[in-house]
Parts: sequence; structure tokens; C-alpha cells
Amino acid sequence: MTKPVIAIDGPAGAGKSTVSRRLAQELGLRYVDTGAMYRVVGVLADRAGIGLDDSAALAALCDGLELHFEERADGSHVIANGDDCSHAIRSAAAGQLASKVSLLPAVRTRLVALQRRLGAGGGVVMEGRDIGTVVLPDATVKIFLVASAAERARRRCADLAARGEAADLNAVQREIEERDRRDQSRAHSPLVPAAGAVLVDTTQESIDAVVARVCALVAARENP
Repeated sequence: MTKPVIAIDGPAGAGKSTVSRRLAQELGLRYVDTGAMYRVVGVLADRAGIGLDDSAALAALCDGLELHFEERADGSHVIANGDDCSHAIRSAAAGQLASKVSLLPAVRTRLVALQRRLGAGGGVVMEGRDIGTVVLPDATVKIFLVASAAERARRRCADLAARGEAADLNAVQREIEERDRRDQSRAHSPLVPAAGAVLVDTTQESIDAVVARVCALVAARENP
């Protein structure tokens, strides 16, 4: 049997990473965080002094990017051009950089091609904002996670605090809401639920409950 392909989409802070990693572990599948790819491009562009609206330079950066994921005892690591960028790409600033470079078709086209290669052959849980709509439209199961902006901001502040970074809750919520507007209104691959996607609100539902629900959906699709 072909191994399943699970597409997990949704806005920042809805629980995509936590749910996707757990699903990959539960089902013995590979985990791919596509949002990390855009964060890598944003951070590398910032370090190189490349303007976030410079399509040609950003396209060249993507063309020369060697990127892979490694699962280790302490979590998922993102290796870009031989450098472990896992910590650098998780800052609030990196998230804003990612949101801006993701608006450019030149960047999205190249990263989507890479994501499709990573998903080829199945056996993958892939998370992002256009996985079910653009990257893997034929996924076995498509999930669209949502949560209130207030809860997503609370989670983000908790994550930053765990890394020793101070954050203002109200400012983080404003940034999340602004990013939602950018993601939902962009002309290329806007953030919308895919056809056939199952909407799951994680505002009050536990991670265990969400993972169990998705596992049941996968089992039902594989054994109709």
C-alpha cells in the first residue's frame, strides 16, 4: 500500500507543528515543516542584506539553497546550506520575515517545487499554509487547524518565554492578526481551507484529542 500523505494547514499558532510532529511519530511518517523553509529564506536574506521585495535575488537564494530536516532527540532540526538554523528561525522576527518573502511568487514557486519533491512517494506529514490547496492537493487527509487569535498569541508568548525571549502579549496578538491578513489576502496561494479539508478548532481541544481525531481519519481513508 502507498503510505499516506497528510496535509496540515492553518494560521500561525494554531498548533500545526505540535500536531504534525506527533502524527508523524504516531504513524511512523516523515515530518516536513514548510513554514520553516520560508523562515530560512527570510533569515538568510536578512543576513545577506537582500531586500524582501527583491524577487531576483531571493529567487537566486532559493535556487542555491540546500535544505533538509533531521529528527533528533531534542526535536526537529532544519539544516540550511550545512548550517543548523533551527534556533534562529524560531524568533518572532523570523516569522515576520517569512510572511513577507512568502508573498513573492518567485519564492513560493521554488519552495513549492522542493516541497513536492519531499512529499513524493508518500509517507509524510507536511504542514504549512497551502499544502492541501497547492503543494499536495491529492493528500490522503487534509486538515485545517484554527484557533482564536488570543489563544495563538498566548501560545506564541509561552514558546518565546521558554527560549528566554521576552514578548508583549498584545503586540504578539497584533502581529498574528496582521500576518493572518497578509496570508489570507495575498494573490499567490492565499491561506484558505482546501476542498475536502476537515476543520479542527484547537482553541480548547487538547493535542492528544486532535492527534487521535486525525489518526482516525487516516485509518478511515485507508480502510473505507
